[in-house]
Amino acid sequence: MILTIILIFIKIVIVFSVVMGLVAYIPYVERKLIGDMQRRIGPSVVGPFGIFQPIADGLKLLFKEEVIPLKADKLLFVLSPVIVVCAALLGICVIPWGDYFLVDCLGKPIISLGYIANINVSLLFIIAVSSLGVYGIVFSGWSSNSKYSLLGGIRATSQLISYEITGSVVILTVALSAKSLSLVEIVNYQKSSVWLIIPQIIGFIIFLICGFAETNRIPFDLPEAESELVSGYHTEYSSMKFAMFYMGEYAHILVFSCLIVVVFLGGWLPPFNIFPFNLIPGTLWFGLKVSIFVLLFIWVRATLPRVRFDQLMNLNWKILLPVAFANFLISAILVIAF
Repeated sequence: MILTIILIFIKIVIVFSVVMGLVAYIPYVERKLIGDMQRRIGPSVVGPFGIFQPIADGLKLLFKEEVIPLKADKLLFVLSPVIVVCAALLGICVIPWGDYFLVDCLGKPIISLGYIANINVSLLFIIAVSSLGVYGIVFSGWSSNSKYSLLGGIRATSQLISYEITGSVVILTVALSAKSLSLVEIVNYQKSSVWLIIPQIIGFIIFLICGFAETNRIPFDLPEAESELVSGYHTEYSSMKFAMFYMGEYAHILVFSCLIVVVFLGGWLPPFNIFPFNLIPGTLWFGLKVSIFVLLFIWVRATLPRVRFDQLMNLNWKILLPVAFANFLISAILVIAF
């Protein structure tokens, strides 16, 4: 029992250390790639190829002056970035990245090394904790006592709730096909069948679009629209509080990329279970797939313009949600029939 608790603690420390390192360096990769796409240099001064730029940015923000508006609600103002970061990071707890097990001398599995926790409703758990991030955003907008921040918080609330409904319908369709709400079981189902992107290609496309909206990324970064709202809900934030909003955004991108890989692209499974694909560790396959989607987020940011807010809402309520419900009904009929 004590050994199990120690191993779980070690897993938590390692996983969150890796995740926080990735959250720090994804912006660096983004700045370098967008710089290349726009024929700019990007970070290049701090260390070779600017590789220490995230460390320099972190130290700069750590020592900047903390500014809290005079008439702000100080408690909510301070708690809001904490809620955003925690909501983004909690989803990592149930993301499986492999099927490795630590065994005893008799060959009996003691604990899994492929995930922190495997609960039978892990899919619902991720939806629930990611939804909590809305509270941090709307609290930050309201507590700042700023019209720009308030409008950004209201926009974020309507946008995230709208697209979470559509994304949840897609997730339920996947759970219906795999007959499980456990992410580990969904991957195992794809191991014995096909990757769910094949029968659920429509759901995959809808879920990917919802991901851009839920992470507040271009072309759906309306809560932060600089041309309209200065910086939206975090206009009044500075120093490490601003950095925590920044971390929350990129942590959310990472969690969403992990989720879409697990649900639609077989998680840690290789594309072909033949030599030499099956010689590569599953964790490497998982990391490669996640990297592709993180790079996709960066590519879209460098390519597409921002849409209007009414276009954003119309896309969800008039197109994506009806198609998602139709896809759910068709999938249910096919599951019952076959």
